[in-house]
Amino acid sequence: MRAGIINITGYAGSELARILHSHPEVEITSVTGRSAAGQKVKDVFPHLSSLDLAITPELEGSLDIVFSALPQVASAEASIPVLNQGIKLIDISADFRLKNAGEYKEWYGVPHPDPSYLEEAVYGLPELRSKEIKSARLIANPGCYPTSAILGLAPAISEGIIEPDIIIDSKSGISGAGRSLSMTTHFSEVNENTMAYGLGGHRHLPEITQELNFLSYEKTSITFVPHLVPMTRGILSACYGKLRPSGSWNGPDAGQRIRDLYEDFYAKSAFVDITAQPPQTKQTLGNNKCLIYPTVDTRTGRLVVISCIDNLVKGAAGQAVQNMNLMCQFPENTALDALAVYP
Repeated sequence: MRAGIINITGYAGSELARILHSHPEVEITSVTGRSAAGQKVKDVFPHLSSLDLAITPELEGSLDIVFSALPQVASAEASIPVLNQGIKLIDISADFRLKNAGEYKEWYGVPHPDPSYLEEAVYGLPELRSKEIKSARLIANPGCYPTSAILGLAPAISEGIIEPDIIIDSKSGISGAGRSLSMTTHFSEVNENTMAYGLGGHRHLPEITQELNFLSYEKTSITFVPHLVPMTRGILSACYGKLRPSGSWNGPDAGQRIRDLYEDFYAKSAFVDITAQPPQTKQTLGNNKCLIYPTVDTRTGRLVVISCIDNLVKGAAGQAVQNMNLMCQFPENTALDALAVYP
């Protein structure tokens, strides 16, 4: 298949190129980049020297699938002409994730350029939407924070074992902010420092709420607090929910029963592992896994779930390739079997 990458010069775009390079069914034939147009990929990214392509302002040639790695708003503007040509597209930005056009305008500050595509887009979380993904032509690749949080909470929400008032506390490496310069990602601001942000409402909050409400039989109330920590890659989310007093989810063996629930829920998911101890971000470095550790605080009757991913792989480029594999009837794990780089 002939693949194009819009904005290979971003972190997600370059990571897409790295992963797709080892895909036996895909050839990258066209790449764009706003700041590096006219240069060779190998000159901008020496680690991609085997990709002998020029970076162009627009996609060129005949393509079977396109990945858009532009920021939100700009991504929709570049993606819609591709979709109008009938080409399959996977968007890594937030431009097609929210189903409600009014909510998109509220959170991103501009009207969506074509709300009809919001209805068509499939939310690309393969562990929950594989059937829809297989027949889709437009995939809204989930955000990095939502991937860790939704996967961490999905079994508990689906089974209805926790109250709808949920807290999600997430820590992310700096690469999640992209390559654009800002004071908050300056080395001297980030090094030896941890900062909370988005307390008034992070843009990933409506996405998390939308997808958890899709799984729940009642409306959830989500408190989401993200943090930047001084590392390059990785997301660790700690999710908290009060166990319901009724049912069999309390008592001395509640932890094991909940662990069994999580293992059954993800038994057929190649990229989710239920761990025997709380996972660490470094244990996902460079691979497409989500590591999940559910436990119960018996003193408070509260479910605690720790969820770890690499924000650039399972949180972006790797998940996009996983979605492509499902869309195109390739084995789901093709080009995604790399183990984490540890330590």
